[in-house]
Amino acid sequence: MSTSPKIKFAIIGTGSITKLHIQSIEEIENAEVVALCSSSKERALETEKIYPYPCYYDITTLFDSETIDAISICTYSGNHLESCVEAAKRGIHVITEKPLEVSLERADAMIEACSKNNVLLGCIFQSRFKPDYIRLKEAIDQGLLGDILHGNAYINWYRNEDYYQSSSWRGTLKGDGGAALINQGIHTIDLLLDVMGEVENVYGQVKTVYHDIEGEDLGMAILNFKNGRTATIQGSTAMYPGYPERLEVYGTDGSIILEGGQIVSFHSKKQETTSNKSNHTGSGASDPMSISYLYHKIQLEDFVDSIINHHEPLISGVDGRAPLAVIQAIYQSSKEQKLLTL
Repeated sequence: MSTSPKIKFAIIGTGSITKLHIQSIEEIENAEVVALCSSSKERALETEKIYPYPCYYDITTLFDSETIDAISICTYSGNHLESCVEAAKRGIHVITEKPLEVSLERADAMIEACSKNNVLLGCIFQSRFKPDYIRLKEAIDQGLLGDILHGNAYINWYRNEDYYQSSSWRGTLKGDGGAALINQGIHTIDLLLDVMGEVENVYGQVKTVYHDIEGEDLGMAILNFKNGRTATIQGSTAMYPGYPERLEVYGTDGSIILEGGQIVSFHSKKQETTSNKSNHTGSGASDPMSISYLYHKIQLEDFVDSIINHHEPLISGVDGRAPLAVIQAIYQSSKEQKLLTL
């Protein structure tokens, strides 16, 4: 049994994703939730009826009243910076839901604040911890695909009008930073970048074709990487009824296709090929809350360990910045109608 003290978490934000963080943290041996913070007194009172923790509605009061080692930010995307900076100033570690923020300026301010105050910053990208994605990475590292040539990321999801009308920030530029790419597509884009390497330039196009929102519900891009590889991205929330996200990787000696978090096709000249046709689980193709908490738990366990044992988390704030930078470049490329160098 561990003798390490428990890392005390406060969770900032009380929306739908909060329950995944609570469930994850409470199952981690060296961690515990001690408080929550909501956006209003009314929401805080309602939240206290659901969860057995005090719920504040002012972050300064929260920090003054509780002993906290780390916060988990679960507020809307454009509201991460302020709580991150306030926590960092008090020596409190920070892990936040994706995206890191809605602009590179705000994301960089988070990274700077945590670095200046010597606290850790992590960004949730739980899809990196799924077993079949780990298998995909291992196959590439073992050379089973040969030299990697090209990758595709497809996020052809669907969201109905109720989804965007249920929260005032969804699909807005200030609150969401955009829509289909920065919110729904960013997980698969992160996996694509993790596999393919550092992006050199981007040509993108985004449109709003179906929903009455500020952000895009259809986005496409061509990526060129510094190592010579290429890739395409397609992300949408207008593709009824919604299909599992798909990551394709092609090399000189083989290919792997990951769909809904599972390897559905694996071909290699160097070993026997496999195909998995089992039912898909854990994809948010049509239901944003159909995901499992287990991979959040794995990432949060690593973050707790990084605090206790003084090492960088597996997915740091700098790592979380990379897909945001590419998505912002896609938006800018579409606006300027030209190839954009990162």
